[in-house]
Amino acid sequence: MVVKRSSTHSPGPNGSVRAGKPAVSVLQTSRESEAFEQSLRPQCLSEYVGQSQIKGHLLVHIAAARKRGEPLGHMLLHGPPGLGKTTLAHIIGREMGSNVRVTSGPAVEKTGDLAALLTALQEGDVLFIDEIHRLRPAIEEVLYSAMEDCALDLVIGKGPSARSMRLELKPFTLVGATTRIGAMSAPLRDRFVHSFKLDFYTVLEMEQIVTRTASILKLPLEDDVAHYLAGCSRATPRVANRLIRSIRDYAQVGDEATITPKRARSTLAALGIDEIGLDETDRKLLRAITETFNGGPVGLGTLAAALAEEPETLEDVYEPYLLQQGFLQRTSKGRVALPATYRMLGLEVPEVLQAAMFSV
Repeated sequence: MVVKRSSTHSPGPNGSVRAGKPAVSVLQTSRESEAFEQSLRPQCLSEYVGQSQIKGHLLVHIAAARKRGEPLGHMLLHGPPGLGKTTLAHIIGREMGSNVRVTSGPAVEKTGDLAALLTALQEGDVLFIDEIHRLRPAIEEVLYSAMEDCALDLVIGKGPSARSMRLELKPFTLVGATTRIGAMSAPLRDRFVHSFKLDFYTVLEMEQIVTRTASILKLPLEDDVAHYLAGCSRATPRVANRLIRSIRDYAQVGDEATITPKRARSTLAALGIDEIGLDETDRKLLRAITETFNGGPVGLGTLAAALAEEPETLEDVYEPYLLQQGFLQRTSKGRVALPATYRMLGLEVPEVLQAAMFSV
């Protein structure tokens, strides 16, 4: 396998790597933000905090693939947003000494888009498809032969003059990421050699991530600040990095050289975030279930309409953490508030729930 340096340039519309300055200032701002996020991401598995079981498997699979001189088996990463799926995809490319090409499910609109991506890959390259569950069925069908046989089966033309054509591809690794693995078709899921679910991080792991990010940003933290922020970050590295950036802005405006516990608490209070990481939308969601719908059950669509939010946003962004923290329960009839929700909101736990607790 040819050893190549992992690309750090931003991907183009078809996933190819582009250099140069974009003409639109909004794109420039977006790329600057992307570059900033990239600077906070670990560059290798040894720097990656948490997900120890997945890291152990990756170390074995990567070492075996390099010994054989073959690309890594196709890999599916799934779990709630912000846990490091994109970061792991780039680390896999670096560990394999390969280029990483990036696209997303919604961006691949035609079979020609996918064909252009796949035919541009060099031997051993990593193709990362984010939101892979949003690929159209016609695109998925083209992907099947590419994953199994390293070939593209395309139909050229229409009607009686249509003919099939097979293009040979160079061996590559597909890394797919999704927050909704259940929305993927079974044939596509089954074609991945490895499938890993990323879990929420522990407080200790989050504290290490906060400390590392603050160090990269050259942001001194006083004692207990890292631990406090770790508890407010929803067990999610992306949230932690966002909070640290906000605190840095507030501190710089106030000419504060060091982040104190007072600064951290006042900034999070201004953002409407409490000590367990819940924001105003979380609290509105929980209040709607407990007060508007008498504790539930309430359907996702009804809840979304009451909050003026998209059902997918509630299900993919807000609910996973609330479920993990024991505030919600999903039932066949809808969402139900648990005793912890009432206690957190300062409400009396209904007798029905109290009786259920004692009966367990």
